[in-house]
Amino acid sequence: MNLATAAQSSIGRKLISGLTGLLLVGFVIGHLTGNFLLLAGPEAFNNYAYFLEHLFHGAGLIIAEIGLIVLFLSHAWSGFQVWNNKWNARKKNYEVPGDAGGKSKKSVSSTTMLWSGVLLLAFVVWHVAQFKFGIIDTGNRAVMVDGVEMRNLYGIVVDTFAQPLWTGIYVIIMVMLGFHLWHGAWSAFQSMGLANDLYLPTITKVAHFLSIVLAVGFVALPTSIFVFSNHFKAESDKYMQQYGTNETSGDMIYRTVSGLMSAEKGA
Repeated sequence: MNLATAAQSSIGRKLISGLTGLLLVGFVIGHLTGNFLLLAGPEAFNNYAYFLEHLFHGAGLIIAEIGLIVLFLSHAWSGFQVWNNKWNARKKNYEVPGDAGGKSKKSVSSTTMLWSGVLLLAFVVWHVAQFKFGIIDTGNRAVMVDGVEMRNLYGIVVDTFAQPLWTGIYVIIMVMLGFHLWHGAWSAFQSMGLANDLYLPTITKVAHFLSIVLAVGFVALPTSIFVFSNHFKAESDKYMQQYGTNETSGDMIYRTVSGLMSAEKGA
């Protein structure tokens, strides 16, 4: 049996869903850890962004982004296939819907995994478009970091979450992330055959704790910026006075994209 055939089997899909899910949990932990540098100030956060963008001369970020795309799409595909198989089985085996009862781990989190997953996937696409590609130009000027011009990502984040609309949207999405992880983090171990009756209760408790910590952490950042927006904006203004350029972030993105398009035409 080759890998393609194995991936099409029910067990193979569960393994892919579980493995990619655990890897994505690791990414979420790392992402939140990096985001907490917002509290350390603009220089620390922008230096962190600069480090990621120039890791291995830029190749590191490209490799990481390709890997994340593969992870997200693989997890979405396998998760949908697992959900679809369960849904078809329920339609055949159950005439009256209801609570599974007993030792069942059926919950709001488990029954909404597909919908919370779809919402989170759509959010990731928007999140990347908003902060990486600057689809919404906040008018923040570019800055110089280690002699290289880059977007003032700290200022963009602060300007975004100073607005109640964006803060509210992100809080809702992060609560949905907590719901998704509440069930997904422990069931990933079960899908991979790494949990039995002895270890599953402990794994479940750790997963529930982790889902709460991550959700609270991601909610705390935008709400802190919103509540203390004057402080964060003052820090951003001081940083801009020292490192800012005359070009806006939007102008810089436009110039970069135009340069890439011109290079392609020339080739």
